[in-house]
Amino acid sequence: MIQTPEETKSAKPRSALAILALVLAAVVMSAIFFHLSHLRGFNQHVPQFIGLALVAGALYLAGVYLVEQFTLGWPALFVILAAAAVFRIILFPAKPPLSGDVYRYQWEGKVQALSFNPYTVYPDELRLLKLQDPKHPLTTGATTPTVYPPISEISFAWVKTIPGYKALYTGFDLATLGVLLIMLATLRQPLHRVLIYAWSPTVLVSFSLCAHQDSLAIFTLMLAHLFIISRKALLSNVFLAFSFASKFFAILFLPLFLKRSRWPSSGVFAGVVLLCYLPFASAGWKLFHGLFNYAAAWEGNDSLFRLIYAASASKAQAEFVAGILVLVVVAGVMRTRMPLLRAGLFLTGGLLLLSPNAFPWYFTWSIPFLCFYPSAPWLLMSVTCVLGYAPVAAYAAGQPYRNSPLILALEYAPVLAWLLWSGWKASVQPMRKAER
Repeated sequence: MIQTPEETKSAKPRSALAILALVLAAVVMSAIFFHLSHLRGFNQHVPQFIGLALVAGALYLAGVYLVEQFTLGWPALFVILAAAAVFRIILFPAKPPLSGDVYRYQWEGKVQALSFNPYTVYPDELRLLKLQDPKHPLTTGATTPTVYPPISEISFAWVKTIPGYKALYTGFDLATLGVLLIMLATLRQPLHRVLIYAWSPTVLVSFSLCAHQDSLAIFTLMLAHLFIISRKALLSNVFLAFSFASKFFAILFLPLFLKRSRWPSSGVFAGVVLLCYLPFASAGWKLFHGLFNYAAAWEGNDSLFRLIYAASASKAQAEFVAGILVLVVVAGVMRTRMPLLRAGLFLTGGLLLLSPNAFPWYFTWSIPFLCFYPSAPWLLMSVTCVLGYAPVAAYAAGQPYRNSPLILALEYAPVLAWLLWSGWKASVQPMRKAER
């Protein structure tokens, strides 16, 4: 049940010490991010990065606890927002480590500037080799056309430099923070809960440090939620389509949105998506060639999918089973009439656990929903997912990208056990009440 601000004030104690603790946590997190932003040869120091990120994650969870347990007032909100800005400013100047995705964005932006269709060309083509950054040659997917949807492609052409991409996707990240504040105010939830997104080490590393384009999809997805909460069905479907055309995971939300805005609105969604693909239509069916290659070849940092794969005859069979289970999650959410934002947490969380690829920056998809339903197990997941960067050092040295079963167990086992316990407890509680 969502509490009004008045109920929240009466339910929570006030504490000046809690605000001081927030300030101290922000100072220590700033020191950690400053150290990380000045690491030379970052990818050779991945264990150090993971250790420090986990420390920052523990401080972050302490901040979430303080927000949930105390009435903190406007000074604390100022501390939260100021610290969020400082964290991003500290990380912004660093060269993007841990992933070469931003260099692929840059290459695809150059390809479009030369009027090539990014859905029909790939980095290892001899005529296009000169477009690569010689200091950061593209090795991942070098013989595959783009996997990215059209709005992301269009955004790649907006800027040309790596700092430009960092500014663009950090800008969408900050815009998401603003949308979350408006949504919290609209739903009469404590504004301090924005800390759950604003201070998340996973969010900060993904966007301000590594410049992943997922922030574009998250921003448009949260705008879609804001519009549907405000009962602006047309705009909500338009921005859901923009989100899908930025990152495909947003398709999970379509049944929920159509249920609240009537099924004919599916025409709006489909029409906007088609318009987004129109500039690249010359590729024909090759529009999805890169995506199919990615789905067939890649498996990384997965959890439940790995168990399904182990029990299956092939990866294709495992993907089929996982896909059916994702549909079961969607159907379950629809059937139980779960609140929209709680449903968002279930959908993104279920997808990430069942997906063959769950790289650490993918977990940013679920973090905005935690601002409204701060699930303790999934908050832990948003921190332990940093362990998913463990294979980077070996991969940067030319070895295969391979996840350690031990690291995967450390990353997922506590979260899965906690989720199972919480689910069992929730199912037993009504039975006990009935017995009474």
